[in-house]
Amino acid sequence: MRIISEISVAASLLFAVACHDPQPGADLVPLPAEMTFTGGYFQTDSVSFARGVADGRVVCELDASSPNLSREGYGLEVRSDGIRITAADSAGLFYARQTLLQLLTAKGIPCVKITDNPRFGYRGIHLDVSRHFFAKEEVFKILDEMARYKLNVFHLHLTDNGGWRIQIDRYPLLTRLGAFRTEADWLKWWEFGDRRYVPEGTPGAYGGYYTKDDIRQIVAYAAARYIEVIPEIEFPAHSDEVFIGYPELCCSGKPYTSGEFCVGNPATFEFMDGVLTEVMELFPSRRIHIGGDEARKAAWKTCPKCQLLAKELGGLDEVQCYLIEHAEKFLAEHGRMMVGWDEILRNNLRPTSVAISYRGQRGAIEAANRGYDAVMSPGEIIYFDWYQANPHTQPRAMSGFSPIKKMYSFEPVPDTPERAAANESLVKGEYVAPDSVEHIRPNAASHIIGVQGCTWAEFIGTPEHLEYMMFPRLLAIAELGWTPRERRLWADFRRRVNSQIPRLLARGINAFTLSNDVEITARIVREGRKARVTLDTEKYPAEVRYTLDGSDPTAGSDIYSGPFVVEAGTTVKAALFVGGKPAGSIAGLYVDACHNVENYYAYLETPEVYASTNR
Repeated sequence: MRIISEISVAASLLFAVACHDPQPGADLVPLPAEMTFTGGYFQTDSVSFARGVADGRVVCELDASSPNLSREGYGLEVRSDGIRITAADSAGLFYARQTLLQLLTAKGIPCVKITDNPRFGYRGIHLDVSRHFFAKEEVFKILDEMARYKLNVFHLHLTDNGGWRIQIDRYPLLTRLGAFRTEADWLKWWEFGDRRYVPEGTPGAYGGYYTKDDIRQIVAYAAARYIEVIPEIEFPAHSDEVFIGYPELCCSGKPYTSGEFCVGNPATFEFMDGVLTEVMELFPSRRIHIGGDEARKAAWKTCPKCQLLAKELGGLDEVQCYLIEHAEKFLAEHGRMMVGWDEILRNNLRPTSVAISYRGQRGAIEAANRGYDAVMSPGEIIYFDWYQANPHTQPRAMSGFSPIKKMYSFEPVPDTPERAAANESLVKGEYVAPDSVEHIRPNAASHIIGVQGCTWAEFIGTPEHLEYMMFPRLLAIAELGWTPRERRLWADFRRRVNSQIPRLLARGINAFTLSNDVEITARIVREGRKARVTLDTEKYPAEVRYTLDGSDPTAGSDIYSGPFVVEAGTTVKAALFVGGKPAGSIAGLYVDACHNVENYYAYLETPEVYASTNR
């Protein structure tokens, strides 16, 4: 099928010409599977481009039978005399358009030949709108950027202790009483405050929720960008906000006493079915997320109804499995598939269910080896709410440390002991030997269906802060999800992501402009008491200066141009320089002949811990 003028490639490019980017066209994110620049440009001034569309020099073709293209894949050939796009489906045409928009320069579109297919069908971003509520307009903004970087799943975390965020007609008190609280600041409210909710309309109340019309708009906006919206409704835990209006659903029958549903109460399942029914009416996604994580079970231990059920089933863990099984069955009866956090692996799941592995990589490895589909989302590595640079330079965040290089270093399919160990080293923040970890069996690798970056919002209270935490790290997730493993290289991605940051800022995204700190690593040279030292920084281009005598580097110190070898006993110091002055902290490392020094980005409990361990 040939399409010349129907799709919006022409209109998008003509709009972009008015604000072209001076950067060369080799800075694409995510990096295509195959790409060769052939020299020259296709001119994109409004007259010549419009004429090219009219006379057939800009051609788009759908060809689902192409042996070189998978679902969402596309072929793109730009010549000086024309552009040809071949795609497996309409999503592929859309992604080819995103590539063209990134390629556009002041000179035109560089001549290039691209064959591109996504590595995974699930390339996700999660947003918690319970701890802090974000208006639909901010959601639209995030969806725009997801589409630009070929991310195709938006996991919307709609309910949690912070507030209920979706209109449910059958249970109106969920939003009337459970969507607003006494304090916006999470620490003040949850850790040090009263943890109280207040009715909608209370003066000074903090919160909000999406009406059904809001949800329909979000779903439609995402669908127009080939993004699937997966709603999450939490069961059986993280549900304090439910019991404000419906206390009979918790074990005590009183609000503010438990965060878990009473699984021994049949009304819990009536509630679950009623809520999920309305959710399914709003969300066309075949996948519905039911939570399933972090149930403390404390109230179940003293609840006669739950104890009776536990005795019948064989324990409290089986009580949770009973609820998960009900949700899975109910969704299947309505043509949907259950998604849950990795605790759902306690169940014998249906083949269609999907586990999201957030407690490291082990859940996904277990799921895949058992024959279940899984999404990699290890919190220790790819959570956006963790610090992305020295905490002393950053706004308050969760205690963990996940700079962009750490995220980019993650391998979503650890199908060898070495790959699994490298991931586990990032999870634990220390070296892990390959023979000490489980890996995905080669015949199970296809059960890893994708990767997802998660944004939890305890400490993210404004749209500006949300964007600061998500960008540019979202680009690392995009490349993990799209680009073939063998094409990913940190040094190249660093160059490309630095090129993308000015574009993010120009589009009104409050992106972090990356750390000014320098990372020093050393590997022992076998021939003697020597080590090979590497200096790295997130910035590109970067003027890194260093010394080998223990003194602080100055504007006159040696400029780093590549790895170098030093004798054991050397103290290396380095810093990034801008305008003749250090731009970040001065890094230092004493090199011995006994140990390699790698950076595994250890977990940070507090900024004070970071200060005591920073080299």
